[in-house]
Amino acid sequence: MAATADPVRRGMPAPDFRLPGVDGRDCSLEQARGPRGLVVMFVCNHCPYVQAVAPRLAREARALRELGVHSVAINSNDTVAYPEDSFDNMKEFAQRHGWDFPYLFDASQQVAKAYGAVCTPDLFGFDARLLLQYRGRLDSARGLAQPAPDTRRELYEAMRGIAEGRGGPDEQIPSIGCSIKWREAR
Repeated sequence: MAATADPVRRGMPAPDFRLPGVDGRDCSLEQARGPRGLVVMFVCNHCPYVQAVAPRLAREARALRELGVHSVAINSNDTVAYPEDSFDNMKEFAQRHGWDFPYLFDASQQVAKAYGAVCTPDLFGFDARLLLQYRGRLDSARGLAQPAPDTRRELYEAMRGIAEGRGGPDEQIPSIGCSIKWREAR
């Protein structure tokens, strides 16, 4: 298990990317952004933390889209060592969980490194100018598949404030999950 060590580097510009998506099209940072912000989620298929929250990621992405905040998911794992995270399996995973946002593959792992991503899920919330305002967990359920009714929707609340021009919250609790599976030199 890993946790984000540096939860907020507020004001960091979103690193650019252009990656292949499970829908058969490449997607760039500019194409992914919404008029009021962007959530960049580093995820994978095999991580139990991601599996537990995958339906909530879909729900929150839909809710945020209504606020003008778009979402994109990126898998940067080594698929040789973790074949369950392969591009073909990404397609099935996105479909099974109703992900209607871009799910992209970072084969070089350079995008994850540019963002400083360390775990799955690792969530980055950017404002309309693509400056980092939030880096924290999805919600207060701590990765549980069945959250309690009073679970706080931390990502949604933070991004709503960002979309409304209030900026990210002062308190941001780091996400926890599986470490990104970096390729060893081959």
